[in-house]
Amino acid sequence: MIAEQLIKESWVTEGARGHAPRGRRPRFLHLNQERVGIIGINIRPAATKIVLADLDAHFTAQESMPTAQNPEVFIEELCSRLSNLIKTHPGTYYEGIGVSLPGRVDLASQKLVFAPNLGWKNVDLKTPLEKATGLPVELENAANACALAEVWFGRHTEGVRDLIAVTVSEGIGGGMIMNGQLVRGSTGAAGEFGHISLIPDGLECRCGNRGCWELYASNSAGVRYYTQAVSPGRAGRAGARPDESMPTFDDVLRLAGQGDAKANEAIDQMAHYLGAGLAQLITGLAPDVIVLVGEVTRLWSRIGPIIDGVVKSRSFTHAKTRIVPADPSAQPRLRGTIALVLQKHFGAPSVA
Repeated sequence: MIAEQLIKESWVTEGARGHAPRGRRPRFLHLNQERVGIIGINIRPAATKIVLADLDAHFTAQESMPTAQNPEVFIEELCSRLSNLIKTHPGTYYEGIGVSLPGRVDLASQKLVFAPNLGWKNVDLKTPLEKATGLPVELENAANACALAEVWFGRHTEGVRDLIAVTVSEGIGGGMIMNGQLVRGSTGAAGEFGHISLIPDGLECRCGNRGCWELYASNSAGVRYYTQAVSPGRAGRAGARPDESMPTFDDVLRLAGQGDAKANEAIDQMAHYLGAGLAQLITGLAPDVIVLVGEVTRLWSRIGPIIDGVVKSRSFTHAKTRIVPADPSAQPRLRGTIALVLQKHFGAPSVA
């Protein structure tokens, strides 16, 4: 009965008949990789990526678009992109759409309610996307999506029941798998570690708090450190939208890789504060693994020892937490959007 349901829903196809020494010959069943597709969307302040993936999260089509600052304009443009994507793959049975967001989604209303780095509040993406495509849409915070991606497709979760994914981008987010379950909190707000004060009475954050962790350890912080070093008058206010004339974080990473002293100092300072924040997570939650997600992991050979050193100097419990980098080329945020749709049908894979 289960197999018949999966065949009816196009998840599974029937293949050739096998051989048996007696009784009815068995029929081989296969996952329908060719016809079943899942659309994944990763929204970030500068750009949004859209992918079409199969059931193993292999991307068969991928495109990018600017993220408009006005949410209504952005949603209209995104709906148009999705309609075109669906039309260009007419032979595909679309199972759903997963969306990764740089903020928190209210569980009751399914609206994006907290996204300081986007500047959006109380935005309904689910309704217009479902109306435009006719497909069910699953929304999730980017860090939660990355935690799910690690459980479904990652290399660090065998035998792991407690895991935290820390996303380092324009801000910092946290996604928690505790006792094998994704932790969202009663409203969906759990895991906003990036907006916990690391420095009392520190820099003012766009969230309204001061001294937030992400003001000192995010990509934006790395750009600020570098800009302050090379041109103090152009650094700008912490948490402000970047000036187009300022270097990007990719620029800082490239310069650091080429041995630029000021770029390396900026990355080192960023790594120091990453370690300071991670030490608090380890002391408070003692996960088995912390997976660090973000472009900064390209320089893991440099930042890894700095992070480990700061953690050892600040966390004195007997927790045996491993801190590991995610593979940037695997695009964990996008893979997490595929996991969002898969888990609705198959449930989270066992991590026992």
